[in-house]
Amino acid sequence: MDAGFVHLHLHTEFSLLDGATRIKELVKRVADCNMPAVAISDHGVLYGVIDFYNACQAAGIKPIIGCEVYLAPRTINDRTKQDQTSYHLLLLAKDETGYRNLLRLSTIANLEGFYYKPRVDKHILRQYAEGLIATSSCLAG
Repeated sequence: MDAGFVHLHLHTEFSLLDGATRIKELVKRVADCNMPAVAISDHGVLYGVIDFYNACQAAGIKPIIGCEVYLAPRTINDRTKQDQTSYHLLLLAKDETGYRNLLRLSTIANLEGFYYKPRVDKHILRQYAEGLIATSSCLAG
């Protein structure tokens, strides 16, 4: 059986200024193209994950939960001009532990690491790496 093409890096309407795809329309298009799975990987947030998961389940498509996180150049506690730049890293949950760790990372990034954008650092990534697959994301990766 041919597995077909699967989007692993895809932004929805929840990626401010970077995605316009609405979840229901996305899942319908994925189903129309006979894709077996699709990922959500919004910038720094997981706001659309529940709607995405439910829509994929209803359409018989495997949902892959992910997030494109912003990686601080030093630590999330550093907030100087050089820390305004962050690197992008795509994280995909491979199991429930990974999903829970994505939730933790997104929460930490938004509540503790926010400096222009929600950020994590290498120390926090090591702490919550279990169940996650990390891959390059875009040119800012």
